Amino acid sequence: MSAARRRFAVLAVIAGIVLLATAGRELASIIPRFVHAVDSLGATGALLFIVGYAIATVAFVPGSLLTLAAGTVFGIPKGTLLVFVGATLGETAAFLLSRNFAREAVSRRVRRDARFAAIDDAIAAQGRRIVLLLRLSPVFPFNLLNYALGLTRISLPDYLIASIGILPGTLLYVYTGKVAGDLAALAAGAETPRGPGYYAVLAAGLAATIAVTVIITRIARRALREQGALTP
Repeated sequence: MSAARRRFAVLAVIAGIVLLATAGRELASIIPRFVHAVDSLGATGALLFIVGYAIATVAFVPGSLLTLAAGTVFGIPKGTLLVFVGATLGETAAFLLSRNFAREAVSRRVRRDARFAAIDDAIAAQGRRIVLLLRLSPVFPFNLLNYALGLTRISLPDYLIASIGILPGTLLYVYTGKVAGDLAALAAGAETPRGPGYYAVLAAGLAATIAVTVIITRIARRALREQGALTP
């Protein structure tokens, strides 16, 4: 590829990222309608949800909105799986965009946050472990972190392996969406064969999930501080 074409490609990608980020708020407002629409499409709907989640991740749309909606509409096992696949595809796309096309533009944004300078030093020493801990900790914005990690020296395979760290948070939000959706339906007088015991068990499971997530988060934060990637 000639230098002129490469410059054009870089500018086009940067413009696309800026456009997606700008449209993020508008995309967020249609999330509930989008999720309910794809729910009626079976396997095709599941695929569309994954693609939509990936695009939202690249566009800096808060993943918590889609994740909560997935729990409400798809339930816990299916919702968790769809969110994980969509988030992994989206974070990979952002990582590759940052590493191959938008390095300078993203680098300028990342340099404003001293935390990411420390992250780069830590990743140089223990890449996969540090990224896993970063995924477990909610301190660092997920969508921005995807782009920031593209600027580091971590390999793509290690980056993907470390993606398992998003599972505890994903499960928590999907679980919350499921509980909220069921309770809302019950309050609205929807016909359901599930009695108080079902909702008690569901609430207990949510409480346990929150507790485990908090414990994991504290462990991750402590480990990051020890590695110098997080200030006390």
